[in-house]
Amino acid sequence: MTEWPPSSSLLSAPLPRLSPLRSPTPWVNAGNRPGDLRRPNESTRVSSAFELVKKQQQQQQQLQEENEYPTVANNNHNSSTREEQQPSSSSIGKMYDPSKWKAKPEADSIGCVEVLATVCSTILMVLTLPISIFLCFKVVQEYERAVIFRLGRLRSGGARGPGVFFVLPCIDNYCKVDLRTVSFDVPPQEVLTRDSVTVSVDAVVYYRIRDPLNAVVQVANYSHSTRLLAATTLRNVLGTRNLSELLTEREAISHSMQVTLDEATDPWGVQVERVEIKDVSLPDSLQRSMAAEAEAAREARAKVIAAEGEMKSSRALKEASDIMCESPAALQLRYLQTLSSIAGEKNSTIVFPLPIELIGPLMNITSSITSKMAATPSSTATTTAVADSRPGEVID
Repeated sequence: MTEWPPSSSLLSAPLPRLSPLRSPTPWVNAGNRPGDLRRPNESTRVSSAFELVKKQQQQQQQLQEENEYPTVANNNHNSSTREEQQPSSSSIGKMYDPSKWKAKPEADSIGCVEVLATVCSTILMVLTLPISIFLCFKVVQEYERAVIFRLGRLRSGGARGPGVFFVLPCIDNYCKVDLRTVSFDVPPQEVLTRDSVTVSVDAVVYYRIRDPLNAVVQVANYSHSTRLLAATTLRNVLGTRNLSELLTEREAISHSMQVTLDEATDPWGVQVERVEIKDVSLPDSLQRSMAAEAEAAREARAKVIAAEGEMKSSRALKEASDIMCESPAALQLRYLQTLSSIAGEKNSTIVFPLPIELIGPLMNITSSITSKMAATPSSTATTTAVADSRPGEVID
């Protein structure tokens, strides 16, 4: 048996050295120098706790923003990866894009004043039955939509129509929007083209309402705004074109204007369906110069065509004469064909061509007689000269 209390030899024996408990906190860089790894002290632990609390607050704030604004969440990442990732610029742009905001129902943030006004309006409607029925039920046509506001707030459910819809008296008001295609003329615009020519151009634009809510909420007067934008776009587009392009490429210019207007009016809920250029008015001096240029060009082409025709006809006549020289009877047949064409027109005078071969001998006789008559006056003149030289002689 072991005696108690223990002997002095046991008390004098050295006790084993106990190592301190390890902290669950990992090794950190306690100093500012790289490579100085030490166990965290109390200040380091406090700073780590503050960082953890700050990180949790940031996560809560990010969750609140995601609930308030519509964002696209990635379901493939887990929660730890989602905490470590920083929001990209595209996600922030989508988060703060006003066009992506969805209209919340008025019941989410309705106050006591709104509730009281709604109750009073309902009581008034019940007390004034059946007269209030004619004020509470409204009708919109097939081509119309109604955007309802209750105490200034846009009601949930989108635009009403077509058909019958219900409104509360005194607190609801609505706006009708026509969905049919509307056309308007763009006033003549004085435009300076790229080659410094002043022209006056007018156009016609066709548009319709695609989203009634945006047409009422996003812009004060969508029709007036679209007209002003069309006039400005017409000047901007035509200012980048030459006069020749403006006169020959109307379809391309119209399509370019239609695309530009459609992109600009898309946030307003307006869709531009078609743009057409009606007329291009040029100055009088420019019209005269262009007419003179066109007339000179037409005259030059006419002269060239006439010269080419003469050249072709002369070649054809040469070939015909060569053929007739080879066959003398062909010329006589041509004479007979000419006589038949003249006789068919019932003319009183007919010119009959006489062949030269028949009058050849007659022409020879005529030429010989003419030569003899020319020689006779010369002999008479010689005899007269001899008589003058001998005045004393008597000539028998």
